[in-house]
Amino acid sequence: MSTDKTLLITTLAEYQTRFWIPVAQRLRAVGYAVELLAFDDRSAEMSEAAGVPVTNMYREGLKTGPSPEARQAFDARIEAYGLDGSNFLFSHERFTFGIRDTAALRRRFMIYTNAMEALLDRLEQQGKRAELVQELGGFLSVITSFYAAKRRGIRNWFIEPSFFRGRMYFTPDSFGAPEMMAKPADTVSSDVTSYLDATLNQRAIVIPKKDAHHYSAAFKKVVNLRNSRRLAEKLWDQFALGKHQEFGHNLRHARVHAMMAVDAARLRKLYRPIPETPFVYYPFHVPADMALTLRAPDYLDQVATVDFLLRTIPDSHLLVVKEHPAQIGAISADRLFELARRFDNFVLLPPQTNNYAVLSRADAVISVNSKSGAEALLLGKPVVVMGDAFYRTCPLVYSTDRLADVPKRLREALHAGPFDRTSGAPYFEAAWRRSFPGELYISDPGLLDTFTASLRAALAEPASH
Repeated sequence: MSTDKTLLITTLAEYQTRFWIPVAQRLRAVGYAVELLAFDDRSAEMSEAAGVPVTNMYREGLKTGPSPEARQAFDARIEAYGLDGSNFLFSHERFTFGIRDTAALRRRFMIYTNAMEALLDRLEQQGKRAELVQELGGFLSVITSFYAAKRRGIRNWFIEPSFFRGRMYFTPDSFGAPEMMAKPADTVSSDVTSYLDATLNQRAIVIPKKDAHHYSAAFKKVVNLRNSRRLAEKLWDQFALGKHQEFGHNLRHARVHAMMAVDAARLRKLYRPIPETPFVYYPFHVPADMALTLRAPDYLDQVATVDFLLRTIPDSHLLVVKEHPAQIGAISADRLFELARRFDNFVLLPPQTNNYAVLSRADAVISVNSKSGAEALLLGKPVVVMGDAFYRTCPLVYSTDRLADVPKRLREALHAGPFDRTSGAPYFEAAWRRSFPGELYISDPGLLDTFTASLRAALAEPASH
């Protein structure tokens, strides 16, 4: 690696920084110049203590660049970044954190872009080139870093879990889903064949290790002693010590999880078993995930989407839905009860129901961009995909760009019926080749070595990748 290039890595919270510090140390040991961009005061302190170069993006942004409150400067920056307004950029934070105050979002945008512009100016003055690495996300910290880098022609790598357990996608310069080859692979490797066979035999969904703690009952998250202790620590840092936190909406976060626990308890009355009669399956997505807020904003209101499907599905079928197991109770119980009152073709399954058990019984699957769509392809089930999904280009998928076109595509899928599941294997081979081994935010030394090696391999890819 040339020493005139600096690898910039964003880190948004302490748990991320505990992972990125040893990754940075490994990269620096083999000649990479690395600097962490910390959007959290504690993360900046941890990096400094570990001897890893770091910029505290919040503090830096307050002291450099135009005033964060200056509307004229904000408008000028939006124009400089080639953006058509800011409402869409702010949508993820509004939905995730319940932020109504546009001025507060503009202020944060300016603080972070001030810091990024100053950092990139400094590197240019030193004659150093930069490359940006970030976990994919919809928060302003990630968005501002991306657009500031894009304006200067700096490559940005977004990391996200792949469909395959223990593997990741590195997507350059786009918030969109990883692009797969339009043409399936000519041959299917033994690795992919073994993986697909094992997945079908185990009938287990792919859960990235970093997200495993989300897959528990809502009430357990509320009464969890570790979560309670961590909340107290964050509140002390935030209000007593004045520490900045990128995810600083701690009280709201606690209230939301308490409400989820209540709704999860209420919804038990609505749960029904997998029906014996024909049905189409729509799996709920994680409500606040950027896969909806940024990649598929047309389908952010999932209850409205289900309402439309219930009104347009063929009379021969029920519509079966299931909450995402990581966000039980996150979909409004009142709205789901209202659907049940108005539609007798609506079935809500218990969220613990095995996803493969549902997929194997469904006549077709409708998905925005859920991994359930890819799992359905593994089983040879027809899939209607509405949003930006990595498997959208699969020749076996019935894709659509508008909700209004879903009824027609669904009828086509139901008419075609199931297919030989092995015909999807070449496409999964292509998707496998696009992925790299590794896991985010797991600090096992061996996994850190694997991740670092994969990151280095991705960085070596040509810009057109």
